Amino acid sequence: MWIQRTTFPEEGDLVLCTVTNIQHNSVFVTIHEYNRQGMIPISEIAPGRIRNIRDYVIEGKIVTCKILNVNAERGYIDLSLRRVSESQRRQKGDEVKQELRAEKIVELTAHALKIDPKQLYAKLTTKLLKSYFYMYQAFDDVLAETINLKDFVSKEEAEMLLKQIKDKIKPKELIVAGDVAITIWEEGGLEIVRATLLNAKKVSDKLKIIYLGGGKYRLIIKGIDYKEIEKILKDASEVILTQIKKAKGKAEYERVKNISLEHANA
Repeated sequence: MWIQRTTFPEEGDLVLCTVTNIQHNSVFVTIHEYNRQGMIPISEIAPGRIRNIRDYVIEGKIVTCKILNVNAERGYIDLSLRRVSESQRRQKGDEVKQELRAEKIVELTAHALKIDPKQLYAKLTTKLLKSYFYMYQAFDDVLAETINLKDFVSKEEAEMLLKQIKDKIKPKELIVAGDVAITIWEEGGLEIVRATLLNAKKVSDKLKIIYLGGGKYRLIIKGIDYKEIEKILKDASEVILTQIKKAKGKAEYERVKNISLEHANA
């Protein structure tokens, strides 16, 4: 990868490393994104007793490690191989693949504009990596229209980048949600609530409503256009608040700040 961070990794970070030197009680590695050296003690290679360290690692092998300790003053970095789960290893591999795809997009853009790819990359990352850990994360937000590339590069570069991003990256499915707590004192309150929720669902077939219990309902919308799904959520919640108020009931709305795909499918 082109990315080279000037800082030190933080404890708990997952990093990609190349094994450079194997000693009797330790393994030395180069940490890719930081271009720094680190050490894996023999106790952090694998669980249990290790008779031959080379049964687990060889020079030149690329491994995913977890940062254990960082002494920036002395330049020491201790890592662990055994504390990385298989799912974490796959996750790091996926992140690297996505970042390589983002770098390829920059390279294709630069070639189309007949400029130096590394210069365009540096121009982008100097600003974007202040807010994002990886550039592909910023490109996801470009597709979601939450950031504008013209704020980071020239108009011509932004337009060509956007074209390449749309060609090479499938838009990520976005999720927004809001909770509505409803109280009705009038007779036939259950029917009023049911009719209100049915009217809210008429706003869009993308809207899903689930009952959370205790008179509380969750509105969930999934899609790739952030502005569209936010408008659906706003319109649907307003339908509920307005109609419950007309029915002399009480409705309180709260935007769900963080909802995972797993919860959205529940």
